[in-house]
Amino acid sequence: MAAQPVSRVVRRVLRAGVRSCSSGAPVTQPCPGEPVVEVLSRPRPFLGEHAAPFSAFLTDSFGRHHSYLRISLTERCNLRCQYCMPEEGVPLTPKADLLTTEEILTLARLFVKEGVDKIRLTGGEPLIRPDVVDIVAQLRQLEGLRTIGITTNGINLARLLPQLQKAGLSAINISLDTLVPAKFEFIVRRKGFHKVMEGIHKAIELGYSPVKVNCVVMRGLNEDELLDFVALTEGLPLDVRFIEYMPFDGNKWNFKKMVSYKEMLDTLRQQWPELEKLPEEESSTAKAFKIPGFRGQVSFITSMSEHFCGTCNRLRITADGNLKVCLFGNSEVSLRDHLRAGASEEELLRVIGAAVGRKKRQHAGMFNISQMKNRPMILIELFLMRQDSPPALPSTFRNSLRVQVLRHRVSFSSQMVTLWKGGGVPQAPLVAQRWLGSSLPQRHFSSHLDSDANPKCLSPTEPQAPAASSGPLPDSDQLTHVDTEGRMAMVDVGRKPDTERVAVASAVVLLGPVAFKLIQENQLKKGDALAVAQLAGIQAAKLTSQLIPLCHHVALSHVQVQLELDRTRHAAVIQASCRARGPTGVEMEALTSAAVAALALYDMCKAVSRDIVLAEIKLVSKTGGQRGDFHRT
Repeated sequence: MAAQPVSRVVRRVLRAGVRSCSSGAPVTQPCPGEPVVEVLSRPRPFLGEHAAPFSAFLTDSFGRHHSYLRISLTERCNLRCQYCMPEEGVPLTPKADLLTTEEILTLARLFVKEGVDKIRLTGGEPLIRPDVVDIVAQLRQLEGLRTIGITTNGINLARLLPQLQKAGLSAINISLDTLVPAKFEFIVRRKGFHKVMEGIHKAIELGYSPVKVNCVVMRGLNEDELLDFVALTEGLPLDVRFIEYMPFDGNKWNFKKMVSYKEMLDTLRQQWPELEKLPEEESSTAKAFKIPGFRGQVSFITSMSEHFCGTCNRLRITADGNLKVCLFGNSEVSLRDHLRAGASEEELLRVIGAAVGRKKRQHAGMFNISQMKNRPMILIELFLMRQDSPPALPSTFRNSLRVQVLRHRVSFSSQMVTLWKGGGVPQAPLVAQRWLGSSLPQRHFSSHLDSDANPKCLSPTEPQAPAASSGPLPDSDQLTHVDTEGRMAMVDVGRKPDTERVAVASAVVLLGPVAFKLIQENQLKKGDALAVAQLAGIQAAKLTSQLIPLCHHVALSHVQVQLELDRTRHAAVIQASCRARGPTGVEMEALTSAAVAALALYDMCKAVSRDIVLAEIKLVSKTGGQRGDFHRT
């Protein structure tokens, strides 16, 4: 089916009756009897907003006026993102050491009195705080406060937004790093993609314009979705904000993971040469662009490659009451301790003024920041900065010359119909394909991309040589899982030493020309077969001990699954590798991963052809263990 323009599809979706207010009016219109909400007034130049002299306490030694305050309401979050915290969570500050509601409002009142006219509530996840609506309502009473915003992961947004809007919430930022439902669930370890979509719908329905969508871009994780995000702005009043990956304590930041603003902009301009830059507001952190004819816009937060320290007007209060004058600075001062010690308003202002006065001209730069000790981002505010290496997810291989070519877009609009219809979730993840410099689209997927590694996962056209061993591999005259009486027995590994174990296995799925072409062009009705198979392989490796009765449970430290299309054989070549440190090997995990990935690919294609063959499931190599290493050359 030919791809339809995104704007036409989105308009049809938004006209659909399933997305209406209680009166049945379209979501783009207010319900009868309700006033039209003008959510965001046009910003004015920062220094011109204050007729009276600005507070000396909020003015630093470089003349910057700090009129924007971000307050973290909680350290807690209802997601467990792999890049942010371990599955079991992080050590949290005791409740008694967190700011109370009254303390938050006392500090907010003081800052607004001194000239702050914008407050943004952050977290953790601010919308899990029970009294968040009441806090917004009380902030609204502060004379001089023009804007109350919130940054949220969107899980609870659809449910709470009507109350929050009535209380006085005027601006929304929603964190969303992927449009692929399966990838979303894999990253955050929780379901909820459809809830985030519902939250974005609800914000548009209630008249918020623009609705800001924050997307932190990391190489090997989601840089292949830039064009998909931008396409959303054709028919929706969104401001999609691409944020350069920033270093924080524990996130193992390195330069290779960061996709710079200029690289992102170049990718967009190859698809939309007419992209035009919008005027920048003073003190804005974003470089804004718009495609003529599109409802929304695109912005870039360039904290790393082109800092905006010279016009910074932001201060932050953490959930435990510390004032941070720079997001990347490691110096903090406790306002909570002074409050609880009975400090007067004048004493608090002197403390605040001294901290602001010590603010540096600019942050230390991306390489120095990565070496500094600073809080993890989850303990500053939820801005969805990465707290670990990119999770193992689909990424597109570059060819041997490392030439990145503009990808070919296929049926994006038809996928988005399902994506945006009432926040629904497509049956399978959407992963757009790339052209690799030829007339035929080559689709290669890997669960992990090491920029220094050979981009070819396998070379299926090479002749297969017999197995070779690089170390001692003595023959055994007895099956290890059978006892002397022929009964099954699990091997006791309790006395074996822990060593580093790595195993690689492979499989080939002979698809036939019809299924191969549909996978190559990403046109299967079920969705993206390569991405589904790759995720199935990762999941299978982790569940091997539950599938193979006498396998020990192994705590895997890494799983990598790669798929490559071989058009000479109309086949998909799968390679799975597993790593762990322990007393037993991981070859069964690698073999299970490759086999299940092949089965998942068969399942995705069986409606097209039953003449699909799963072949060549084999161990490629294993290292570690007493029996020596093995390599199939």
